[in-house]
Amino acid sequence: MADSSVEIIEGCRLPVLRKNQENEDEWPLAEILSVKELPGRKLYYVHYIDFNKRLDEWVTPDRLDMKKLQFPKKEAKTPPKNGLPGSRPGSPERDVKRKAESVSLASQVSAVTPVSSLPSSADESQASVFPALRDSSFSITPREEHQPLAALTTNGSTRRLIPPQPGRKRKTCGGTDEDSQDSSDGIPSAPRMTGSLVSDRSHDDIVTRMKNIDCIELGRHRLKPWYFSPYPQELTGLPILYLCEYCLKYLKSLKCLQRHLTKCNLRHPPGNEIYRKGTISFFEIDGRKNKAYSQNLCLLAKCFLDHKTLYYDTDPFLFYVMTEYDSKGFHIVGYFSKEKESTEDYNVACILTLPPYQRRGYGKLLIEFSYELSKVEGKTGTPEKPLSDLGLLSYRSYWTQTILEILMNLKPDNGERPQITINEISEITSVKKEDVISTLQYLNLINYYKGQYILTLSEDIVEGHERAMQKRHLRIDPKCLHFTPKDWSKRGKW
Repeated sequence: MADSSVEIIEGCRLPVLRKNQENEDEWPLAEILSVKELPGRKLYYVHYIDFNKRLDEWVTPDRLDMKKLQFPKKEAKTPPKNGLPGSRPGSPERDVKRKAESVSLASQVSAVTPVSSLPSSADESQASVFPALRDSSFSITPREEHQPLAALTTNGSTRRLIPPQPGRKRKTCGGTDEDSQDSSDGIPSAPRMTGSLVSDRSHDDIVTRMKNIDCIELGRHRLKPWYFSPYPQELTGLPILYLCEYCLKYLKSLKCLQRHLTKCNLRHPPGNEIYRKGTISFFEIDGRKNKAYSQNLCLLAKCFLDHKTLYYDTDPFLFYVMTEYDSKGFHIVGYFSKEKESTEDYNVACILTLPPYQRRGYGKLLIEFSYELSKVEGKTGTPEKPLSDLGLLSYRSYWTQTILEILMNLKPDNGERPQITINEISEITSVKKEDVISTLQYLNLINYYKGQYILTLSEDIVEGHERAMQKRHLRIDPKCLHFTPKDWSKRGKW
């Protein structure tokens, strides 16, 4: 549909043909980020408006709908301030150039602090709706269809519940989304995988808005990066970037990789192996002692994490790398990082399961491991927020399963209905109280009924949870964890 008589420039918007999840044609609006001249044709790098950046791609002219082409709007020029030259606004071209010059691709190799990806104001505001719930007591009753399971009162006491009136239906949160990332419990609904759940970042540097690596070969896997990562610029034009799967060093050719493997003595991540069960192991890596590995890990992770700020200094962070073992060595599956000292009780800074291992339960295993470390440390923890779309989905699913598992396993005490408080749930799970409350609210379990807070578990919720737990085969065994927490406050500069 491209009209050769009209020149398409960067910033133009128009519908672009793409395949959706059902492999059907659709024409979402897209923005042209870059134009590439090739012998005999042009390619256009497009970002689909209101879709996640990982779907950005190079397209051919025949996929463009020129009939609805929108040229970029020109910004209104403001008169010089006090008539002085030099007070005029800078041109967009000069601004882009200045931004590009300020990006040091090599110096951004580094550690890990996530920046906003998903607006968390909803979760945070929800957690503050019922501040009294933090110390409230739950009274658990036998479950029946649409019958309240627990009563909460703000003064810590409990009252007998009045069964709902016959015929009155309560709103429940059911349904199953089997295709969601690490979520088979059928309780939290999955974010729209083709859409954007992140804030608008159209103001970002044009350089960092475009994927710069075509393909990465890591061991037996070839990975297609989702986002920009600041690898050295001379490597970004290669058809394939080769990585040593043990030390994560990047190399420009297969021959260089083969030569490197004859010299690389590693067959597992550096650092201490603190967990092993079956073929799954976790290694603890100090960002100060193993700086090169930590920086290479962050470069790889940046290919699949959009909203991250990279710092050259990895010293303040610990990295926990999950691996799968076979006869050739320990192969990286995913990782999470955490600050050595967190003033806000963060137990995860960044978390990632590599694409070949996604949708197999490894994401929840990483999350569960982070909370097991918090239990050993005697703390409650929470991930740095806001979370990415896939991160939020995995955490909500984990919190849901963990909390429901506790509520459903409570047993009557001396014939009385069992009771539990928000504080007790938090202490048992090491999940922060705000996350417990926001999860209960997200599931629509908390209601206010005749002067008291009611916790309602419908049969849909119960059955969905039971189905999910039957499918969840990977679990952390605390007996296999050999971890001694360190007091980093007494260690000076780490």
